[in-house]
Amino acid sequence: MIGAIAKSTDWNQTDYMGEIPIPAAQQREILPLVLQYLCPPAVAFFGLGAVSAAVMSSADSSILSSSSMFSRNVYKPFRSLCGKPSELELIWIMRAAILVVGAIATVMAILVKSTYELWFLCSDLVYVILFPQLFSVIYFKGANIYGASVAFVLGWLLRFGGGEPLIGLPYFIRYPWFDYANDSQRFPFKTMVMLIGFITIPLVSYSIGYLFDKDILPQQYDIRRFSVPCEEDLQKSKSEDAALDTLDEKVDGTENPTFEKEHFNGIAAISGSKQQESTKL
Repeated sequence: MIGAIAKSTDWNQTDYMGEIPIPAAQQREILPLVLQYLCPPAVAFFGLGAVSAAVMSSADSSILSSSSMFSRNVYKPFRSLCGKPSELELIWIMRAAILVVGAIATVMAILVKSTYELWFLCSDLVYVILFPQLFSVIYFKGANIYGASVAFVLGWLLRFGGGEPLIGLPYFIRYPWFDYANDSQRFPFKTMVMLIGFITIPLVSYSIGYLFDKDILPQQYDIRRFSVPCEEDLQKSKSEDAALDTLDEKVDGTENPTFEKEHFNGIAAISGSKQQESTKL
């Protein structure tokens, strides 16, 4: 609707001092132009403010979520090999990640001239890199951090190895059917990279998981225990919770002081065992 209004407007009767008709390079700015020259100042003020607020809200949410995922899902498992990190340490790592992600986003905003092309690149990366990760986490029971990490790094390498004109990245891998005349890739390498991710995740996950489960590799270097609780820990936690619930029900139905004493002793024993296990970890 705004585009149709701008198309039918006689811009010579407005305060617009630019080229008329509006050139194609400036048509992406048609929304602020309509708000500025075809609306009262109050409407233009609140309209541009609403657009800016929406953009900033989306931007800071994306930066915060990316930084939080890095600190929790990337830094914490590897840092746990040398000892469990404190919450304060994770907060500072997240703050540093916010600065790094914000700087990268700023550089991309300066270099990329089209929002549509940037959206197309994001969809490309979701299809090539994230789709195998999401599918494997849901449907492959044995998928773990090793397979996901290897597939992630390999996917980035192979995807951008084919080049990306949008960000000015030259290719360093020539896939089959390379067009030397136009200096471009003709092979559907993006789909190939996606399929390689599907193969890599279960292959690496099962292989490295087997080496650790059979004690071929030392258990102390297995970072899976810091990211996903093992089955034994889950079963033990469920049994202890069930025992506490049973004791609570018995206490609610009796007034025997001796039983209440035994009940609280049982709770103290279970809590003590949990504390000892956490201390060992």
